[in-house]
Amino acid sequence: MAKLVLTMNGAVQGEYELNQERMSIGRKAENDIQIDNLAVSGKHALIITILDDSFLEDLGSTNGTYVNGKLVKKHALKDGDVIAIGKHELKYINENATSNDDEFEKTMIIKPGSASAAVAAAQAAEKAGAKAEQVPLASTNVPSGMPLARLTVLNGPIAGKELELTKALVTLGKPGTQVAVISRRPQGYFLTHIESDGDGKRYPVVNGEPIGPKAYQLKNSDMIELAGIKMEFTTS
Repeated sequence: MAKLVLTMNGAVQGEYELNQERMSIGRKAENDIQIDNLAVSGKHALIITILDDSFLEDLGSTNGTYVNGKLVKKHALKDGDVIAIGKHELKYINENATSNDDEFEKTMIIKPGSASAAVAAAQAAEKAGAKAEQVPLASTNVPSGMPLARLTVLNGPIAGKELELTKALVTLGKPGTQVAVISRRPQGYFLTHIESDGDGKRYPVVNGEPIGPKAYQLKNSDMIELAGIKMEFTTS
């Protein structure tokens, strides 16, 4: 299981298993990982863990959140990453991590197809000033045994296109605008909010209702709205 090792000036102050989907970091006692230091904001950062991947998001902190010396607003964590918050450091340990932060930072608004085609489509959309109206994707291989699900795009220039959810983790949306993931678990498919613009609380909508901060288990024929995209979720 992934974990964070908290240190200050090289001295270990605690280890925290990432055994919850969402874990907050901050100075206040209500945080899952409390760092009682004035350089740390009351609610400083959030870790979202889905399957073997964890995503870090700064919560508008005063002094910022750094990963490997770089100031970040959001970051898909890789094994060995060092998160700096104030004078403290949190080392991310997870040999099974599959996240690719280079992909996460790019605009993931792509047509179904190969990775190279995806990047080309995203770059073309950026140059043309296109809005988020296409379907993005990313990440790991999926275990067998469950019915295959798919998303059908209902609006925009690729309306009618289908995206088969053949991966264990599929990223949807546009970083900096709205991002969510669909994870395939033994119990079924789950949609989870990762980030959005503004206050970060503009959640994906399913059947006309925001899903909120917790993972939402998708059902056949659910209607999803995300980053200007309308999609129908179906299982075979």
